[in-house]
Amino acid sequence: MRNQPKYHFFKNTTYALKGLKDMIANETSFKIELGLVVILLPVLYLLPLDLLYKLVMFIALMGIPMAEAINSAIERVTDLVTLEYHEMAGRAKDAGSSVVFLSIVIFVVVWGFSLIHFYM
Repeated sequence: MRNQPKYHFFKNTTYALKGLKDMIANETSFKIELGLVVILLPVLYLLPLDLLYKLVMFIALMGIPMAEAINSAIERVTDLVTLEYHEMAGRAKDAGSSVVFLSIVIFVVVWGFSLIHFYM
């Protein structure tokens, strides 16, 4: 038996918004990455690129805060289990950090190639 309430779209939306609000309030990295999104979304809108390029660039940009949310969830669950140093806890947190790093690499590659392709 799962320890989970019955699915309800509006209630689940409130859970998601609650989590987003908590991330904004408590996660410095998430705030920085959200600032990047706020700055680059208007830039992306104004770039004279084909819609497909903009869509791929948007997905790459949004991958960063999504990865940060995953990383924060891993860190919080790990801290819930133990606050003491444990090799496996450190490895779990490192794996979560690698998700963020890879999302940033994808962002840089996609945006870089898209802008180079368009302007060269």
